[in-house]
Amino acid sequence: MDQILTCTFTANFWRPVRTSRRVPLPLLAGKVAAGFPSPADDYVEKNLDLNELLVQKPAATFFARAQGESMLGAGIHPNDILVIDRSIEPVPGKVVICALNGELTVKLLAREGGQWQLKAKNKDYPDIVIFEELELVIWGVVTNVIHPL
Repeated sequence: MDQILTCTFTANFWRPVRTSRRVPLPLLAGKVAAGFPSPADDYVEKNLDLNELLVQKPAATFFARAQGESMLGAGIHPNDILVIDRSIEPVPGKVVICALNGELTVKLLAREGGQWQLKAKNKDYPDIVIFEELELVIWGVVTNVIHPL
């Protein structure tokens, strides 16, 4: 039986969570039409393990729950679960999790006119221009978002 290791953020510390076994779920062979219906394929392509799909490097991956609406334009809603990979280089154009003056935030990393910025993806929220006096630690790059409908 495989052991799965994930990490959760609670208060101010990381806590490993172990589950007892993997539970592969069926993945349909065909794609589901989001427009007009098409004939369905009546077979399962294979079993899908969400860890295999969402986690590329388990030792460098953690999860966090989103709060607020500043990233709605990037498809990140309140209470979504973010999959974050610390092994991916945070480059402009990536959505990152960072500690900004000790507070966690999720924003789009950008560089415009030689100036680093953390951009909100909601016009109701201001972008954050990074300057020397700010304490900024980028924890990782968001690779996937899980949210209910």
